[in-house]
Amino acid sequence: MSTGSGEGERARGLPGRGSRRAPRFGLRAGPAPGGAAARARLRGPARPPRGEPGDDAHGADRPPDRPGQAPPPAFAPLRGRPTLGYPGRAAPGADRPGGPPPAQATVDRAAGSLFDVVKLAVAILDTAGRVVLWSPAAEEMLGWPSEVLVGRLIDELMGDPELVAQARTALQETLRTGRWHGLTELTDRDGANVPVEARISLLVDGDGTPFLQVAMADAATLRAVERDLAVRDALFEQSPLGIAILDTDLRYTAVNQTLAEMNGVLPEDHVGRTTGETLPERAADEITAIQRQVLATGEPVIDVTLASPLTARSGFRSISYSRMTDRSGRVLGISGTVMDVTERYRAVAKVEHARRRLSLLNEFGSRVGDLLDASRIAQELAGAVVPRLADYAGVILLQAVAHGDDLPRHGHDRRTSLLQLGVASVQDGPEVEAMLRRGARITFSEDSAFGRVLRSGVPELLSGSDELSDISYPGDPKVQAAHELGVHSRLVVPLRARGIVIGLLVVSRAGYREGFDRDDLAFTVELADRAGSSLDNARLYARERTAALTLQRTLLPQQVPQPAGVEVAYRYVPGSSGTEVGGDWFDVIPLPGDRTALVVGDVMGHGLRAAATMGRLRTAVRTLAGLDLAPELLLRHVHELADDLAQGPDEALLATCVYAVFDPATGRLVATKAGHIPPVLVVPKDGGADPPPQAGGPLPGGVGQVLDLPSGAPLGVGGVPFESIELDIPEGSLLAMCTDGLVESRDKDLDVGLGRLLSVLEQPYASIQQACEAVLDTMEQGREPDDVALLLARLGRGKAGVPTAGWTLPAEPTAVSRARRLVRGALAEWAMEHLTDTAELLVSELVTNSVRYASAPIGVRLTLGETLLVEISDPLPDPPRERHAAEGDEGGRGLELVRRLALHWGARAEGMGKVVWFELLPGGEEAAVLPVVEIDL
Repeated sequence: MSTGSGEGERARGLPGRGSRRAPRFGLRAGPAPGGAAARARLRGPARPPRGEPGDDAHGADRPPDRPGQAPPPAFAPLRGRPTLGYPGRAAPGADRPGGPPPAQATVDRAAGSLFDVVKLAVAILDTAGRVVLWSPAAEEMLGWPSEVLVGRLIDELMGDPELVAQARTALQETLRTGRWHGLTELTDRDGANVPVEARISLLVDGDGTPFLQVAMADAATLRAVERDLAVRDALFEQSPLGIAILDTDLRYTAVNQTLAEMNGVLPEDHVGRTTGETLPERAADEITAIQRQVLATGEPVIDVTLASPLTARSGFRSISYSRMTDRSGRVLGISGTVMDVTERYRAVAKVEHARRRLSLLNEFGSRVGDLLDASRIAQELAGAVVPRLADYAGVILLQAVAHGDDLPRHGHDRRTSLLQLGVASVQDGPEVEAMLRRGARITFSEDSAFGRVLRSGVPELLSGSDELSDISYPGDPKVQAAHELGVHSRLVVPLRARGIVIGLLVVSRAGYREGFDRDDLAFTVELADRAGSSLDNARLYARERTAALTLQRTLLPQQVPQPAGVEVAYRYVPGSSGTEVGGDWFDVIPLPGDRTALVVGDVMGHGLRAAATMGRLRTAVRTLAGLDLAPELLLRHVHELADDLAQGPDEALLATCVYAVFDPATGRLVATKAGHIPPVLVVPKDGGADPPPQAGGPLPGGVGQVLDLPSGAPLGVGGVPFESIELDIPEGSLLAMCTDGLVESRDKDLDVGLGRLLSVLEQPYASIQQACEAVLDTMEQGREPDDVALLLARLGRGKAGVPTAGWTLPAEPTAVSRARRLVRGALAEWAMEHLTDTAELLVSELVTNSVRYASAPIGVRLTLGETLLVEISDPLPDPPRERHAAEGDEGGRGLELVRRLALHWGARAEGMGKVVWFELLPGGEEAAVLPVVEIDL
């Protein structure tokens, strides 16, 4: 800056001091700025409003910047404020229509600099304190345009005399020392005092003339910025978080001491280096990838937990990064915070670890809760701990537990039989097969880990090589296989039930996995205790189920007969291991006259009591069937015995049954049921016209139907009478009777199961046995796991070539002699003359009874098979009753004769009447009986 008169200034193309704005205010040139004349001019009339004719809005009287350049506008526009007059004067343009021009409301921040926040105003004063230069920033700060203030004392912007004195003192100190700074207040265009912080510097131009440069800033804004910087410094240096600033090349520009200590690198050694150059490679790669992502996308990354690098403070860290931009949006780099969350991570990991283990306990309980098979429970236990708890697992059980036997009452020793029933591993291979083979028998020495745990019930944690080698017995191949697999830690935990060790759970860890600790041991003991309870329940169930199944199989028919005219096939399938043995049963009972009774029943309930009840019920039915009772009458008698056949005094008998009697001589079937599912009949497609196949031959198939029997109530319920139906069965038809376990399912109606059974039986098969297997193969997978009893019977006729004769006689006295004559002729024709006397005598007695009491025709039928069967039928339904005749009685000895002379005899209902029958051996033994009978009579 030069000094001197206005000549020098004009040489530079600038107006002289003190006269630059005189024409603008309509004042004449006078003494130097700062004098009374200058102050009078300052208080002179307002300048003409902008936009008036002849007045350029930009200060046309401003000299050009360079010689020869056109003069600039009259004055510069007001920056950031409305154009107002000096204190006490009207705003320029106020008298202009439409009012003053609109103010510039905001500062253009396109440049995006800190100067947009802290505006630095500059003014040049002469040594007397007159304004020589008033910068645009000063105009914007206080609202005074330069053309108003240039040439005037700065004192006029201070309303307080004390401030004026301070300003004079500051100017003097600056002239003496060269600089001064402090706080003061200046009056803005609106008359308000604006606190400013000023810095005054002494300047000398080329001529040696001194000037004072005043740099001013809004004190409030400056204090706010200083406060923000102080907060930043405090946070940066004193924060417990590690803080880093990186540029766009992802190189550190600043880090605080906390982060430096975390990384184990001095703060100054961070600056200029990237994360990859500061941290170990494995840790730096992941962090650098996150930094690049944030820098590229601008999306912040918040609270990402990573393992700490292997530095002075290892553990876990939470990192957060965000992109930094300036006020114009230019990317400056990224900032990051790093927090040591090792304790938090470990606490959360511990809670999560406990949660996972609790989840494992619950999951294991739900998986084995409905299992009653020791082998499956052992396998589930081994699978539950691998790989979440261990790399290898083996479940070793006492043989008594596996087979459902009683637990040993003595302590365990090396003779204790152990089986490895559950195995699981993270890999396969010959070593794994050698160490963990399912079903292997386990041997051990008494002083080994297995022996100690079995005797004491105290779990052991094995870690050293010596301990791992002494797990079973010296030289055990399983120990060598474990060594080859890298097993370094093992737990041997007892499986207990009722205070008795029933097995061992052995879990192992290998490779780089951490060894077991006491927490692992405590958890494994808890898991083993739960498994022990389930295993003992499975043992008890297996024992009871084995006993019930044995009882049931004992009570079922040991040998099923194959009567004449009927080919029988049957299957019995016990319930699955998820349920107990039921009370399903079947029977095939030969009846007199080559007839056959077919029975299938189901006692409600399961277990030993159901099996025992089934045995009593089967015995009752078989006994009553021997009396040749009609089917509905038989079921009624069984129902009357319900209280005696019940499982206990507090439990009523509840059973279903279907009972059918087939007569191959007539081809008639009489059937009834008590609440049971109906039987199924498959009739040959040709109606039996072709000769039927021989026994054991193929089944041709046919058309099936469900027999519509009167439902009847289950045995023990009562209230519904039992009724029978009688059907004529085509030769070669197939009758199927089964229990509900075959055709019922949880989600389908009974009709669906019966329809499936019909569709299977309607197909041709090589034999009736093959048909049985086909039926079982198509059982519904979702059916109830109940017992299944299936009975198939191919119904035909009697043996071919068996002599048969029959007659119908009127109910009159001559029928007796005629019956004797017909029987004599038939026996002579069959060369059975040695039976004639006995047969004639007994036929005479029975026909006489029918003539005496019946009122309809009498039937006589002879059948010569293995025995001579004689049947006398009449329409009287009441069966004959045997009585003992006194010495003087003329009658009452006919049935006694039949009882004494016949091999077997009996009576049965048939239709509306009855049939009285007896059998004689064709070998002639009856001839020796007659003299004894004659002597008795």
